[in-house]
Amino acid sequence: MKQTVPVKKLRPAAKLPTYGTEYAAGADLYACLDEPMTIAPGQTVLVPTGLAMEIPEGFAGLVYARSGLATKQGLAPANKVGVIDSDYRGELFICMFNHSDTTRVITHGERIAQMILTPYLTGLFTEVNVLSSTDRGEHGFGSTGIH
Repeated sequence: MKQTVPVKKLRPAAKLPTYGTEYAAGADLYACLDEPMTIAPGQTVLVPTGLAMEIPEGFAGLVYARSGLATKQGLAPANKVGVIDSDYRGELFICMFNHSDTTRVITHGERIAQMILTPYLTGLFTEVNVLSSTDRGEHGFGSTGIH
């Protein structure tokens, strides 16, 4: 299934998202930088993409780490999963965190994250006095065991 997403380049050097393979779920997002950006260990920075998008109504752009960048360099989105709402029209920035103990450098055109376009449902939250019962009930964190 394919969905058209209008994308506006805010800077000429910006790169449109691309898919690494035919069946990739996530489209790679690229850094759009005038000069390399240094990220110290434990530091969070906002990395510009130079792009704005018109995510279709009923969809969200979910921004995830690129597995190679996260495992080999310790760089991943600071908020774990970024959410781009369909009514946002500003520049996309990737909030990157350096999990490693080494200073890292991001350069222009580097693939820094991946975005999955996904449909969503809007909840209609209704206050009630009683919820239906289940076998699990109120048992939360760790209640189902580890094996």
